[in-house]
Amino acid sequence: MSSIPLSQLSALPTYASSSTSRLKSLYSDFTYQKHSNPTSYSSNVEWWRRTLESALVRGWLSQSHGSGATPDRIVLHATGVSFIEHFRVEGVGKPLSIPTVISELCSSKALIPLSDFLNATMSIYDPGWLPYRIASFVVGKPLWWALGQLGIVDTQDSTFGDSSTAERWKKVKGDYVVVSLLEGAAERIIERQRQKSTGNIADALYNLDSFREEFSSCVFEHGPLSDLDLKVMLKFLERDKRAIVVKGEVIKFVGDGLPGETEVTAVDSGILALKTAVEKLQKQVDSLQSRIDERTRTISEELRQKRKEIALIHLRSRKQLEEVRRKRVESLNLLESTLLRVETSAGDIEIMKSYESSTATLREILSHPLLKREKIDETMDALASANADAREVDDAIQMGSEMAQADAAIDDSELEAELQALVQDVEKEKADAAAQAQRERLEAGNLTAPAHTPATEETEPSAAHEKEKVAA
Repeated sequence: MSSIPLSQLSALPTYASSSTSRLKSLYSDFTYQKHSNPTSYSSNVEWWRRTLESALVRGWLSQSHGSGATPDRIVLHATGVSFIEHFRVEGVGKPLSIPTVISELCSSKALIPLSDFLNATMSIYDPGWLPYRIASFVVGKPLWWALGQLGIVDTQDSTFGDSSTAERWKKVKGDYVVVSLLEGAAERIIERQRQKSTGNIADALYNLDSFREEFSSCVFEHGPLSDLDLKVMLKFLERDKRAIVVKGEVIKFVGDGLPGETEVTAVDSGILALKTAVEKLQKQVDSLQSRIDERTRTISEELRQKRKEIALIHLRSRKQLEEVRRKRVESLNLLESTLLRVETSAGDIEIMKSYESSTATLREILSHPLLKREKIDETMDALASANADAREVDDAIQMGSEMAQADAAIDDSELEAELQALVQDVEKEKADAAAQAQRERLEAGNLTAPAHTPATEETEPSAAHEKEKVAA
């Protein structure tokens, strides 16, 4: 088994962010760290989980890798000791702890053995699914070993403690469904179906070929699903997601927003047969048109080369193809019309079922005692009486409010006169205060006059003289 080129490994996010020393630690046998260094042990297991998933989804770990066949992208094939050759790195070596990683991922339900997954009757999300696995392992095998394989008891030391890499691979060799990749792919398929559905019943119906053609290439950007991947996917969508029902060759999407019942009916089978016939005829019409176009180009080329006889042969062939295409188009139109009528009729059935259900619901509601005529009249009379009482209360409150306002009414002219009187009182007080201040200043001046008596005596004649002048 050839190793993955280092250039490809380096493109994985886990390798791109890891140094050489880190890779040497990851490639070493860290099985014994589970008890001595559980933090480092968990980190290493998680690193390898992301690495295995990234390599698997790119198709690098499939048994058909490099053979030209479609590689598996959901199912991991742990083929044994040769499996580690995928990850050989020059200067680092081969990873020794991948068997330990696979065992841990099985214990955490990140990996599920392929046979267990396909044969289980209960959902992998059902709490009862684990006891089922225990029972299947216990039959014909020692109980303690079976419980250890399932991670129910801790037998790490006895299982992997002193065993060689080859012995460890014997215990984990097999095919496993990678749950995280399966869940992501299923969600993308359901979302694509939800987006493309137009509400017609035919949109929810597929056979295996049309399902592969519609969904195989939309789930992973790195490539389509293989036949084994599709088998696992259909089982998961039907049993665990309850998004489809499968009966024979009919695959039917069910669930919220999708038409139809939760089982495949004879009508579904008939519609799918018509849908498949229409698709096949459409492909024939397209193929015939391509051949006609090719004949047209050939005729033009032969005419340019002045080979009329050969051009005539191709022209005759084109006429025959055009006649066949015309008949196919007529058949296609007839089938499309039939399919449309069938879908319309089936849709009418669904509508009538909705009408019937709505009628039953409406009758159930109308039969309620509160909707009886006598009860309605009684309730409406009580409501009218209550409204009348409420109006009487409102009128009484309004009348009392108006009377209170009338008693408290005040004449505006009286308010104006009172305000004017207050203003006059304030002005009078200001005038009295100013006069008082003037008198105080005068009195203060008289009290200081005796200190200058001589000057006063000298001025008295002058004052008398002035009076004489005035008298004259």
